[in-house]
Amino acid sequence: MSSLWTRPTPPRRPALTREAIVAAAIAIADAEGIAAVSIRRVAAELGARAMTLYSYIERKEDLLALMLDEVAAEVLVPDPLPDGWRAALLLLARRERELVRRHPWRVDLISQRVPIGPNALRHVEQKLSVFDGLGIDRLTAWRFLAVFNDYMTGFVVRESLERAAPRQLGINDAERAAVAEPYIKELVESGEFARLAPMIQQGVPGADDNFERGLDWVLDGLEHAAKAAAGASGTGGGSGVDADGGSWRTESGGDAPGR
Repeated sequence: MSSLWTRPTPPRRPALTREAIVAAAIAIADAEGIAAVSIRRVAAELGARAMTLYSYIERKEDLLALMLDEVAAEVLVPDPLPDGWRAALLLLARRERELVRRHPWRVDLISQRVPIGPNALRHVEQKLSVFDGLGIDRLTAWRFLAVFNDYMTGFVVRESLERAAPRQLGINDAERAAVAEPYIKELVESGEFARLAPMIQQGVPGADDNFERGLDWVLDGLEHAAKAAAGASGTGGGSGVDADGGSWRTESGGDAPGR
């Protein structure tokens, strides 16, 4: 037994901060999934008592909200956004998709709550700013945002579920393919699926191609709707969206309303 007088002084623990607590919770969720996150588990990771964390965060629900908003900051684009509304939306969309790939647990949380933290609202504001140059009113801009968000949510949720499936089943991609191959072969050879069979045999585009093409089609639709809305409001005629997805311009060369 060491002497009281020669026993080394225990290392001083760094002071806890709310930021450190949130960062530890995010690291746990990234590695093990959102179900692994609890006040007790985060406290253990930080070498603290669970009751100590309650001085900074009152309940687990608050911790989850803080986690959501912390990662939302990763999507924000430092000013200025790229020139042209299409280029700006493409960049924001790609950043949203990459965010979910880094933090797949985000899908679980947004299915149960609406993110309303400051970073989430900054992201909404940044997306709305993209429509400033389209000559559309605020209500139309909000509807455009809803269409864009619906596409993004649908795609990233489905992709996230597909990526998580092998892990949840306890098998890897190769094992999953080996299990499915005999069943798919039987379907193809049955002759019942005349349209689906050639696609299976010849292969179909991957997720990256589907994402980019689908996004292009969504933006094409928004561009068409913007032209129609501008025409209906009396800004048609010589107005339109530039070929590169830039601002609406009037015949005189000035910016259209909403710029």
